[in-house]
Amino acid sequence: MQIGSGISLNPYAQSGMSLNEKESEEFKNKIKSGEISGKTLSQAYLVEYSLQVESYSSNNLQAQSAPFDIAKVKDILNSIDFQSIGYTGKPIADMTPEEAKALVSEDGYFGVSQTSTRLSDFVLSGGGDDIEKLKAGREGIIQGFNEAEKLWGGKLPDISYETLDKALAAIDEKITSLGGQVLDTTA
Repeated sequence: MQIGSGISLNPYAQSGMSLNEKESEEFKNKIKSGEISGKTLSQAYLVEYSLQVESYSSNNLQAQSAPFDIAKVKDILNSIDFQSIGYTGKPIADMTPEEAKALVSEDGYFGVSQTSTRLSDFVLSGGGDDIEKLKAGREGIIQGFNEAEKLWGGKLPDISYETLDKALAAIDEKITSLGGQVLDTTA
């Protein structure tokens, strides 16, 4: 699964992608000398991963909530990259109320089941068996949810909270199965 747009937010990764031979050698020397530690590099990657998950989560949850308040739809829809979250169906702004309701129904693309699965699978496939990556992804989902609430202007429809709970439960189960502990940061 491809994560994000392919543009790295990690300053070390950005530097590493276009380094000439001299810069590459300088970068390696900084790592060898301890100026750039493995821990610092890992933390930068975790932050980048968390930001990517936050964006993915926010887009999914905003799209899921959009059909409920037509007045907010136009603004929200313009900010969502539907293709990046895998939705290629009829544009939501062009849907009838019945079509929009079907989209968030139990079997709909933005229903609880499919959306929570997309969110949790995104984190689980990106995090693998790395507990810290899974936790960073979990935090990214929560931050994305909070961003969706902020853009929505308050409490999201109940479907979004059900989706969040189901997605986090799947991630928590994986973290626990690896021997990790989950600190609930939703409060």
